[in-house]
Amino acid sequence: MSADEILDVVDEHDQVIGRLPRGEVYAKGLRHRCVFIQARDAKGRIFVHRRTATKLVFPSLYDMFVGGVVGTGEPYDEAALREAEEELGVSGLPRPTFLFKFLYDDGAGQSWWSAVYEVRCELPVRPQVEEVAWHDFVTEEELRARLSEWEWVPDGLAAYERLAEVRATGRPSAD
Repeated sequence: MSADEILDVVDEHDQVIGRLPRGEVYAKGLRHRCVFIQARDAKGRIFVHRRTATKLVFPSLYDMFVGGVVGTGEPYDEAALREAEEELGVSGLPRPTFLFKFLYDDGAGQSWWSAVYEVRCELPVRPQVEEVAWHDFVTEEELRARLSEWEWVPDGLAAYERLAEVRATGRPSAD
């Protein structure tokens, strides 16, 4: 998506209140919609990557999800499949499974509704070079060991912590 791609601007209840170009939404810190997809390979390992230095948001940071912004009028489920296939560089993925949704807010003007999914990717991945500087599939243990060693995207880390809670308790924490 380019800076002039139109996004839905949403309120605290995830209701559309306007539409503006992506660049303007980012510059003004307006609330919008995103999808986060945890991709696992046939062995159950998690796809982890480092974002390129040219990314508009969180350049050069590590992420344990693929995903991105939801386009104007696009359902979360469609955005999840589109983003997973784009970022992994594959086609023919099964539809990602929706897990939960939460409002990410960093307290400093960045806020978006975040729908979290998971998908099994048994295809050879070819991540977009414009988006992904490095990637690998890692075990849960390897990922946990890297949490304190690498600098992670804050929204992905928030989604990962909520996902861990969902898996431990069966429900996400209240926002």
